[in-house]
Amino acid sequence: MADWPPRHVELAPSLFAERAQTGISALDRFATTALLSLRPRPTRAQQALLAAAAAAASAMTPLDDAALCEAARRAAKAAFASLDEAAAARALAALSEASFRALRLRPHPPQLLAAWTMIRGSLVELDTGEGKTLTAGLAASFAALAGVPTHVVTVNDYLAERDAQTMLPLYRFLGLTVGVVHSGVAQNERARQYAQALTYCTNKDLVFDYLRDRVNARGLHSRAQMAVRQLHGGLQAREPLRLRGLHFAIVDEADSVLVDEARTPLILSAQREGKGDAEVYRQLLDAAAALECDVHYELPLAEARIELLAAGRARLHQLAEAHVDTQAEGSEVWRTPWMLEHYALQALRALHLFRRDQHYVVHEGKIVIVDEFTGRMLPDRTWEQGLHQMVEVKEGCAVSGGNVTLARITYQSFFARYLRLAGMSGTIRETAREMAWVFGQPCLRIEPNRPSRRQVLPPRLLPDQAAKLAAVVEEVRSMTAQQRPVLVGTRSVRGSLALSAALSEARIVHRVLNALQNADEAELVAEAGAPAAVTVATNMAGRGTDIRLHEHALRQGGLHVILTEWHESSRIDRQLYGRCARQGDPGSVRAIVALDDELILRHAGAAVIALGQRLGQGAWPVWAIEALRRQVQSHAEAANARQRRATLKQDQQMRHQLAFSGSAE
Repeated sequence: MADWPPRHVELAPSLFAERAQTGISALDRFATTALLSLRPRPTRAQQALLAAAAAAASAMTPLDDAALCEAARRAAKAAFASLDEAAAARALAALSEASFRALRLRPHPPQLLAAWTMIRGSLVELDTGEGKTLTAGLAASFAALAGVPTHVVTVNDYLAERDAQTMLPLYRFLGLTVGVVHSGVAQNERARQYAQALTYCTNKDLVFDYLRDRVNARGLHSRAQMAVRQLHGGLQAREPLRLRGLHFAIVDEADSVLVDEARTPLILSAQREGKGDAEVYRQLLDAAAALECDVHYELPLAEARIELLAAGRARLHQLAEAHVDTQAEGSEVWRTPWMLEHYALQALRALHLFRRDQHYVVHEGKIVIVDEFTGRMLPDRTWEQGLHQMVEVKEGCAVSGGNVTLARITYQSFFARYLRLAGMSGTIRETAREMAWVFGQPCLRIEPNRPSRRQVLPPRLLPDQAAKLAAVVEEVRSMTAQQRPVLVGTRSVRGSLALSAALSEARIVHRVLNALQNADEAELVAEAGAPAAVTVATNMAGRGTDIRLHEHALRQGGLHVILTEWHESSRIDRQLYGRCARQGDPGSVRAIVALDDELILRHAGAAVIALGQRLGQGAWPVWAIEALRRQVQSHAEAANARQRRATLKQDQQMRHQLAFSGSAE
């Protein structure tokens, strides 16, 4: 167990520098998980490190710029390799002075602690508003000065570009080169960007570039082999490798990337020639629509999945008899039982599980997937195995061609391959056990620089959507009358549009930020702190822009946040709450939810919902509302965890099968 996960893995001759993928016994994983997830905060060690850094700072201030950079480089090299805290204190002191000279920002103690904790290969909970951009910049500078290729991983293009530009003066001061990779960076430019001392990149682009490297280097195991094959003309059609390996990563919004997005594998695919057969998909959708729930299929809402019953299979095979003699393209679906059942299930999923303006939007005549955890559109992603085409036909869009899979991997499998992995988020403590199980990583909380002044108001539970919208409108009206800015969070585009309509009917001026209306996002979020400003937004994870409060709004009590629907994870609720009361500012939050919210309908018992509706408005005590929240969120989180484990297991099984066949992953 002591060797899992290894701090360093020597893979110099390999084509990819990364952690070896070895089988770990369940007992070792269990023991490591128990140790790491219960690990206490090392308060004394933190205080000793800060005291040593403060003592070293006096020696850094008189140095000229060149001497300061050299001192930072020497200390970082010594500390990164051996994790020596005396050298770490000198490195942090030098970086703190460099930050002040280059950015006019002096890092506060929690930022220094978080930077060193990440250098040690840990995941950090650092409250929203504590300055994660600078914290990541300090850790990235530390690693890059030690000569370690470093990836700073962000959740969207805007943050990758913005954070790189924000920290560029510090990197230039230290003599470090910086690359940026996001969807707007040309493919033939990416290798150069990854070759810099450190690179800011989005999680999606990073993983797909890794998969492309794997596909392009198929059958090769070292750079020497690649050179020989290129010499003999065997790689003329292949792209050069983009990455230098997986050495050190700092993952921003680590819980979102490593947990929330881990349920779905990332698939590198190539589009087949020709368009999909819309008629076959339409026939399958019609057949699925004719099936009856609990007769032909089961739809356990708590699991968000569909299972065909024996009667459903029999009915499908009856319908197939009408198509068995057709020669139309795609008719093999009707003639092949396992294909028929597979595509019928996909049709049922498209009809009953995937909802417009929640899981996807129709944008410019195309189906665009929406990230449920950030509310952002994902225009370059598609569902696989016919599901995307089913949704296209359902919504009357042009049917795209099917895809052939070239390679696939999950985020959890990918990031587990880094020689050293670190990350940070404002809401990571709930994932501690899973992070320890999957990555062997501890999650440590760093206390804020200033105590929180956030006021949590008693939650309200209403009988239905109409009552909830009325209560939200009344709360917004009350807060704006006090000249306080209000941020109202919704789970979906549909929810944001319904609330916007209710506010408009009440003649309350507001702005909406969702997957359909995300232009000038940074400006909109920044202006949400004006007195009496009202902003309706889908999930706020990864927005990356602070809501800066006007002085008058601060005096009136700060930003008021309203949560209109519980999320599947309490972490997502906390991400919204974290928008107010930052860095010691005042602020307040309240949850206003309804018994017919999707999460409650899926995960609470029918008797509970019926009782609540009979009781009516205002009859639920706070303790009962909190008990209901814990029940539905624990059920949802357990279901999602099972899905992540199944996806990871499937990914590992497929990797073993592909390795046996000699193919890329």
